[in-house]
Amino acid sequence: MSAEVVGFSFIILGILLIIAKWIRLAVPFLQSIFLPSSILAGLIGLLLGPEVLGQFDLGLFEGEGVFPESMIEVWSVLPELLISVIFASLFLGKTIPNIKKIWGTAGPQITFAHFLSWGQYVVGITLALVVLTPIFGMNPAAGALLEISFVGGHGTAAGLSGTFSGVGFEEGRDLAIGLATVGVLTGVLLGIILINWAARKGKTEILNSPDDISDEQKKGLIKKEDQQEMSAGNQTTRSEVIETMTVHFAYIGLAIAIGYMLLEGFILIEEALWAESIELFVHLPLFPLAMVGAVIVQIILNKFIKKSILDRDLVTRIQGFALDLLIVSAIATLSLAVIGEHLVPFFIMAIAAIGWNVIAFIFIAPQIMPNYWFERAIGDLGQAMGMSAAGLLLINLADPKAESPAKEGFSYKQLMLDFIVGGGIVTAASVPLIVAFGPVLTLIFAFVIMTGWLILGLLYFGKKSTN
Repeated sequence: MSAEVVGFSFIILGILLIIAKWIRLAVPFLQSIFLPSSILAGLIGLLLGPEVLGQFDLGLFEGEGVFPESMIEVWSVLPELLISVIFASLFLGKTIPNIKKIWGTAGPQITFAHFLSWGQYVVGITLALVVLTPIFGMNPAAGALLEISFVGGHGTAAGLSGTFSGVGFEEGRDLAIGLATVGVLTGVLLGIILINWAARKGKTEILNSPDDISDEQKKGLIKKEDQQEMSAGNQTTRSEVIETMTVHFAYIGLAIAIGYMLLEGFILIEEALWAESIELFVHLPLFPLAMVGAVIVQIILNKFIKKSILDRDLVTRIQGFALDLLIVSAIATLSLAVIGEHLVPFFIMAIAAIGWNVIAFIFIAPQIMPNYWFERAIGDLGQAMGMSAAGLLLINLADPKAESPAKEGFSYKQLMLDFIVGGGIVTAASVPLIVAFGPVLTLIFAFVIMTGWLILGLLYFGKKSTN
């Protein structure tokens, strides 16, 4: 695989993204369902690749569609690399408030998000025990796919491909990416439907009418007069010495390097102490520890560097860039054959996850949220259907002027969610845990945690809502 192939692989991803953006601007329906350009670009790549166009003899790259096999190989390894960039960016440049501040603002959202996430383990592992394994012969680790795909999203699903292979569940990667795609598409669509329903039924405290959603929001554009107000990031270093973007990318790399050293250290400890009886860290991917590395880097910067080197907005732009490329490459290299082989269980898992999220949103969220329940919970629902960006999008639609605590609470919530589930340590370890301890013990553990969050929400925050 030459450097030229790698370079052109990135160029083609960029071309797919801009084509998707043009198509989205030309098709009002795609705007109305808020389909992200990255997902559309990935679907275009899938259509033109070996799984669809490559099945026909069109005189291009035989059996490969429009793209050569070497390019597909580059795209297939990108998600595992880019997910570490995304998770290393989660806490860099952030001023982490104290726990009291986080809990006071985001407590209801933290509680409901954890209830949703742990509930997906309960639903998924129960499905594996009752249906997926005994009837369809699937690996019991399939019980973790719902949380990995729907809360974790494309990045987590693709980032765990090595873990799936390590436990003999290679098809898990494609099933997880497929489920994540279904989750995002249905999540945004359901979110729009629920926002329209809530606005008409008076369930929201902010949005009075579905027509309040502007054309600019639907198109994903920013008016020219407003563009000056939207800073992409502040310059923290002089360009003649080193570019600010370069510095930020370097610190992300440092966080990933620290995460890599931590992972290797844990593997060495495991090999020395208990590897003969159980293996966990050897199957753990790098990205959750890259997040730990980022926290370490940020703590060191806060303690020893007086000047502000990292700008949060710029880190977020790098993170968003990595996420767009990850989604395109992951969907474009999706194996439709694998999904076709497991089509019935695939749909069962998708329906179960969607059903769980919607039922919890309608019946549990109002009992947990003390105020602005819809504005708060719609963000948690969006994230539980595939990605944090979808959650923020739905909050912005329900509360465009940030009049409720929903957006601030959503941001704080990430600090106490992403480190554990939704791509965190538990998500990354869920497949090895099911393999090591069995699905029954893992199910009991998940059920206890889920119930604990539910009781906390009902008895603590629920009582506040009645005062």
